[in-house]
Amino acid sequence: MEIVIANKSHTVYADIICKTIEDAAQVRGTGIAKRKPAYIANKMQNGNAVIALENGKFAGFCYIEKWGHGKFVANSGLIVHPDFRNLGLAKQIKKVVFNHSRAKFPNAKVFSITTGLPVMKLNSDLGYKPVPFSELTTDQTFWNGCKTCKNYDVLTRTNRKMCLCTGMLFDPKNQNKKKPEQIKESVFKRLKNIKQNLFLKKNKK
Repeated sequence: MEIVIANKSHTVYADIICKTIEDAAQVRGTGIAKRKPAYIANKMQNGNAVIALENGKFAGFCYIEKWGHGKFVANSGLIVHPDFRNLGLAKQIKKVVFNHSRAKFPNAKVFSITTGLPVMKLNSDLGYKPVPFSELTTDQTFWNGCKTCKNYDVLTRTNRKMCLCTGMLFDPKNQNKKKPEQIKESVFKRLKNIKQNLFLKKNKK
């Protein structure tokens, strides 16, 4: 199995990717924004997608979208072909596309909206936090993409405050911040070391 940054040579897979996404949406009964092959091909040509292949056969895919003049990016359209599910492939693709997003747009906040618990778990493992929609991009073009979702009426009725999807956000500014528990542990270790040093000095005298 190879997972690579997609390029122009991979555009031949655009049709099957769109078909796989559409089939998955019907099975789940929840929203996955539909995309046309030309849109997927464009993502590949711009180096904004990741594709998984097994001996030339399509196995999985995910692409990057940029919003708000580069202030936000989203890893969208994560899909695994039915023949390759339950093998941990989604997690591998998610990690590759996330790292690619961070490298290409280091200062951008990475966000996701999803109804899938497995994707929420993957996001959480990468450092995403659940947030209200108000903390996500205000770029209308992004939200227009939700119009193909069967739950779009929920989004409009709530004035885009909530939907069946959960909003999740990775903020690069917070990635180096320690959690309160980590801070407490660090302080405790420092005090412990100070006490040990004082004890050793006292015994040497």
